[in-house]
Amino acid sequence: MKKLTVLLSSLLLAGTALADNHTPDLAAIAKGEHRSEANVARNASRNPVETLEFFGLHPHMRVIELWPGGGWYTEILAPYLKAEGQFTAASFELNPADDSSPAYRVRIGNRYAEKLAADPANYDKVEVVTLDPPRKTSLGIEATADMVLTFRNLHNWAMDDQLEAVFQAAWDVLTPGGVFGVVEHRGYPGIDPRSGYMDQQEVIDLAKKVGFRLAEASEINANAKDTKDHPKGVWTLPPSLRLGDEDRAKYEAIGESDRMTLKFYKPEI
Repeated sequence: MKKLTVLLSSLLLAGTALADNHTPDLAAIAKGEHRSEANVARNASRNPVETLEFFGLHPHMRVIELWPGGGWYTEILAPYLKAEGQFTAASFELNPADDSSPAYRVRIGNRYAEKLAADPANYDKVEVVTLDPPRKTSLGIEATADMVLTFRNLHNWAMDDQLEAVFQAAWDVLTPGGVFGVVEHRGYPGIDPRSGYMDQQEVIDLAKKVGFRLAEASEINANAKDTKDHPKGVWTLPPSLRLGDEDRAKYEAIGESDRMTLKFYKPEI
């Protein structure tokens, strides 16, 4: 009876099912009832379980996600890390002192905060810090994170000429041996980041400039159908479909963007 009580308590604490060895079940969390049907449906295009396993995620880690947006990956990471690890979201500033932060970022940041507050069973241990380059780029005390992750954000920082600053912030907060995991819409050499796409080699070169080493590149999130020359950039494709009904069937047939999936690490010196 005592063992059963402990197990049930652990289930409530994690907010999700646990595997037989009491390790959080990543696949079960990705399909959990705390996620909307729409978000679960996108698992087929975003491959979260395969992606996070590729990066080497473990439940005891301290993990920082950069610009979590609406919290799609937070829905997986926060419950997975809740019992033994720490999940930190580097989100937008909620109440900027001036108008230098775009209004849409403030809205997204506040919606994200509301999302966390509405589901304490899964998110009450989430730590939120502000990432607003160039004004605020520190992600916390140096060498205290095991993993930093970013999903489809690089083009935003590149457009503002802040990509190197963000990579440096990731480097600073990671422990030696720590992992920097990157997923980004993959373009061709010389592509304009305003399209939403980035050149993979350019990303690798910049990471190496900061000091990272490339552990491995994966094709988990590749899509050979994506020609990367769409009239509204990457947002022409699902789920945005910026052209509305114009050529909708064509873009739905392509599916979501071709994406690079890169695992970097901070070498031990």
